[in-house]
Amino acid sequence: MLPPTPVQWYAIANPTAGRGLVRKRWAALQERIAQALPVGEFALSEYKGHATELAQRAVERGYRKILAIGGDGTNHEVANGILMQQAAPSSDITYALLPIGTGNDWIKTHGLPRSLDKALAVIQAGKTAFQDAGLIHYFKDGQPQQRYFVNVAGLAYDGYIGKKSEERRYATRNRLFYLLLVVRCLFEYKLKRAIVEGNGRRIEDFFYTINLGICRYSGGGMQLAPHAVPDDGQFAVTTAGRISRLGVLVNTYRFYNGSIGEHPKVETFYATSLEVQAADGEPPTLLEADGEFLGETPARFSIIPRALCFIVS
Repeated sequence: MLPPTPVQWYAIANPTAGRGLVRKRWAALQERIAQALPVGEFALSEYKGHATELAQRAVERGYRKILAIGGDGTNHEVANGILMQQAAPSSDITYALLPIGTGNDWIKTHGLPRSLDKALAVIQAGKTAFQDAGLIHYFKDGQPQQRYFVNVAGLAYDGYIGKKSEERRYATRNRLFYLLLVVRCLFEYKLKRAIVEGNGRRIEDFFYTINLGICRYSGGGMQLAPHAVPDDGQFAVTTAGRISRLGVLVNTYRFYNGSIGEHPKVETFYATSLEVQAADGEPPTLLEADGEFLGETPARFSIIPRALCFIVS
């Protein structure tokens, strides 16, 4: 096989994206994309983490343009492949997302269109921008792990929802089912004492949630890190202390209108690095990133400035 040319895209699609829409319309979708863009190869991911492997191998084989076709989960995996590979600086890779998913939170911060035709027109125009990425060192099943993220990472209640969502994948394919899962988790979750340290700040509390945002939106349009700026070289951190279940329900509107920081038990600040660990005698705090359940604390977060070059409107 001939090496790719500089203008060719390597396209990675998640067949389950859009409630299986990609799989149902794959032949027509390939044809439409190929009409708009010079695609060298198309690939379908086959299992969890496969899109990361495909992106890594594509860059190692010489591709410098990677197209993801799917939602926030696909975005997370493909971005990880770009950031993990060692063949070229990640900022030398041009990345684009065709948002065919149920959540599509990452595109909201950047104002990218959801329409297929409009998104393809944006990619054809070729305008690029840079955003930061986050690197997390954490644990899963007692083993140290690491993962990148490009949107929002969440701990405590967010991590608990992430774990339950992984166990009940059907719930993430329907907005009503997901909302019911979130409410159920609210009544199941028990707050645990943890310690948050970063940039000279130390907070010990029974946390309802801990969020680190590179971008602003997560969880289907919530703004848990409304002060996030994607390219400012720091995390937008939000911590919420001991809030009652009723208090959470009454203040749900704050998750969506960007006023979460106005609650008296919420702190918002910026940090270039952050560590989260369980307090003495407490179990680990659960962790998710970009909507994907990862594992648990102790967790260390580091910012990587302007690590991802992506197509923007």
